[in-house]
Amino acid sequence: MSVVKVYSTATCPVCDNVKGLLKKWNIAFEEVRVDQSREALKEMLKVSNNARTVPQIVIGQKWIGGFTELTELHMEGELDSLMG
Repeated sequence: MSVVKVYSTATCPVCDNVKGLLKKWNIAFEEVRVDQSREALKEMLKVSNNARTVPQIVIGQKWIGGFTELTELHMEGELDSLMG
């Protein structure tokens, strides 16, 4: 099963929505707080092609994007195949 990373901050309601959906769908994830670590922010910028907003979601080695992209993948039935 692929590792899911959610890059987030403490004050981001959309990040909370993403984490809530992942929990609802029984998908384990690792939260990476970019507001607490400069290294985490550098990592997010590298994997997301310099995206400056949160949440940013990575599944395995594939950058997904944010909340909208995650829900689109789920609605199109492609999320399960990414999860492996």
